[in-house]
Amino acid sequence: MNIEKFLGHHGVSTNPFAAEEASLDPVFDRMLDGPAMHPDFAKVLGRIDRPSGAVVFGEKGSGKTAMRLMTERHVARHNEENPESRILIVPYDDLNPVLDRMTRWFRGDELVMLDHFGLADHQDAILSRAVTRLIDGLLDDDPETVTTPLPQDAWQRLRRLRRDQRIDFLALAAFYDQPVNGSMMARWQRLKQKLRTGWRLPHQVILQGAILLSLLGAGLAATLGLELGVAFYLTPAAGITLGGAIALWVWWCWSRWTLWSRCKQLIRELRPIDRTVEEMMSMLGQIGAVDLARQPLPVSGKQADESKPADDGRYRLTQRLIEVLGVLGYTGVMVIMDRVDEPTIISGNPTRMRPLIWPLFDNKFFQQPGVGIKLLLPIELRHLLYKESPEFFQSARLDKQSLIDRLSWSGATLYDLCSSRLRACRQSSNTEFYLTDLFAEDVTTPLLVDALDQMHQPRDAFKFVYNVIQEHCRIIPEDEENYQIARLTLDNVRQRQAQRVQDLYRGLSPG
Repeated sequence: MNIEKFLGHHGVSTNPFAAEEASLDPVFDRMLDGPAMHPDFAKVLGRIDRPSGAVVFGEKGSGKTAMRLMTERHVARHNEENPESRILIVPYDDLNPVLDRMTRWFRGDELVMLDHFGLADHQDAILSRAVTRLIDGLLDDDPETVTTPLPQDAWQRLRRLRRDQRIDFLALAAFYDQPVNGSMMARWQRLKQKLRTGWRLPHQVILQGAILLSLLGAGLAATLGLELGVAFYLTPAAGITLGGAIALWVWWCWSRWTLWSRCKQLIRELRPIDRTVEEMMSMLGQIGAVDLARQPLPVSGKQADESKPADDGRYRLTQRLIEVLGVLGYTGVMVIMDRVDEPTIISGNPTRMRPLIWPLFDNKFFQQPGVGIKLLLPIELRHLLYKESPEFFQSARLDKQSLIDRLSWSGATLYDLCSSRLRACRQSSNTEFYLTDLFAEDVTTPLLVDALDQMHQPRDAFKFVYNVIQEHCRIIPEDEENYQIARLTLDNVRQRQAQRVQDLYRGLSPG
């Protein structure tokens, strides 16, 4: 029998159990607007209007990516219903670009790079994604990819900010904006023009003026010296002019060297950001020394404001981003970290994941006002975490971070999930349809619940049900038209799939 014919007999238009990855699952897309199936989802989500931290450990296929997608959908719905208290979602699920740029700083040595990957690097990467998303929405560079809805009067709101606040936003863009397409400098100039921060004489013009004054001073001194028959350096007017030109030249050289040194330091600190010293100099040179001096620079050294800790710059920059977002109707930021085992450098190796993730277990980082950090982590890291010292847990304070020790599923929850997927794929609007309706009368709900309980998680549960349907269709001829799966078929597939799951947990099977 054909699987499509079997499902079609039950009014199911699409196989609900064929997909194994939530991000590529069309059935899951239909269910995103429905109720959450996992009982721990509400704890992970928390209050959307007051984003908070959460740490989730789960097996492969336990639903971490599905939880991320559902979180994004709930936040999107909240944003539609509350346009003046939106939350900015910052996906932190593709670490390959960040790790590749970091590796170049360590001459291709991946292990050394991971050992030196710190909390500051995570903060820079997260700020970069948040700032880039915001500026994408403001400049509307690519309407098809813009995911940050903004009010119609966004620019008017930003222009009503004080000048120093608009300068702060420009500095954030200079540090962190990472456009996918187009010139960084052209984009920054557009932002500066729209923010109307005022005009400042470029350093190149100052240099040309210094050169011109030097030539005029020298020419005037020589002319007066010839006419008066005295040495040109004794001419007061020429001496003052030439002295002013020299002073201007020295000032320009000193200011350029100071700016270059600062930009060089910034480039060394902002390792996850793709920026050159020349680009940074061009942008910061237009901000001005006075405005730049009060900026909390993302560096590990001494801050311009000596009353602030040396490592406080990134936290202050995050709060300045929150302030800008507040003007645009956003009350906070929600960062969702997922798929940390997938980057090429990591390749699922727990010992490589550990130095990458451990810096994030910082209570101050989790408790930032207006910022919710959601970490969806592989179960292998949980085993390593529980080997840490009491001092580590005291510093991390995971007891305050909505910790989900293991994202586990009961057989009853998996049964409800499978039934919901069946109903989502049915052509009929009748909601009274359950997984047991595919089986013979002697296959009861408790029997299916017990079988699904051995699968432990959604991905394996879907594989199990898919194989049961496939086995039934394999042994039933087309002309027999038997559309109820027998208990014997269920038991045979159950035995094989339970053994596969056990082998998977022991590391004896790839999946």
